[in-house]
Amino acid sequence: MNSYRPQLSNEALPLTHQIQVIDEKGRVQDIEIPGERPLTIYLDKKELVTLMTLGGAPEALTLGYLRNQRLVSAITDIQSIQVDWETDSVAVKTNISPESVAQRTEKKTVTSGCGQGTMFGDFMSEIETLQLTEKVYLSQERIEQVIDCIRTHPSIYKKAGSVHACAVFKNSEAGLELIYFIEDVGRHNAVDAISGLMWLDQISGEQLIFYTTGRLTSEMVIKGGQMGIPFLLTRSGVTQMGLSLAKQIKMTIMARCSGEHFLVYEGAQRIQFRTPN
Repeated sequence: MNSYRPQLSNEALPLTHQIQVIDEKGRVQDIEIPGERPLTIYLDKKELVTLMTLGGAPEALTLGYLRNQRLVSAITDIQSIQVDWETDSVAVKTNISPESVAQRTEKKTVTSGCGQGTMFGDFMSEIETLQLTEKVYLSQERIEQVIDCIRTHPSIYKKAGSVHACAVFKNSEAGLELIYFIEDVGRHNAVDAISGLMWLDQISGEQLIFYTTGRLTSEMVIKGGQMGIPFLLTRSGVTQMGLSLAKQIKMTIMARCSGEHFLVYEGAQRIQFRTPN
């Protein structure tokens, strides 16, 4: 197994900040609000994109963004990722030729994400080659455990609101294990950060379950598919294009997940439903 890791800075920011507000009775209260900072990614000194982020995992966010945009095909192509909050920027140094990066960034698609996401390259043609394994199953009990874990997990949202969360669970015979839980101002940032952590930790997606608090758009389905994860769950809904792409890559997606309630939109053959009494 390749244990290579690029050189990374360690520049995580506090996720919340305390401020004073005045309630409906004129009383002063101390509350927490999420932080939000711009982070401009420079790829080999070329300005690529500016992301708005909490800044809790900026190196992983950058790495996952480059991975999910297919701008970097192997982690060994990256020499270093250095975040500098004085300039709100991150410098990525790679072994990739400038011509290759230019070709990848030539075509840009604006997606329907929060604040509008962006995907580079002709991702619709590339998704045609992606097929997820069908030899994995998920029990109804495990689905309920995922939903309950998210409900009870400590979060910025419970303290301050205004953020989205993404989480990845390992589903094995030994039980259900929460591997990553990331919150950010947009669900795209959170999933990119998780993708970056998976790349660093060399974790494949075949036995994983992905949960997001945001809707499952085409971009979220594509990113989940690129990570090799066959199960996507959300407490929100699913777009028509997200559903169409899930069918194409054979992904199981569930929405309106709350308590013991969930709706399987696609891939029900992977779900092991509880036997009715």
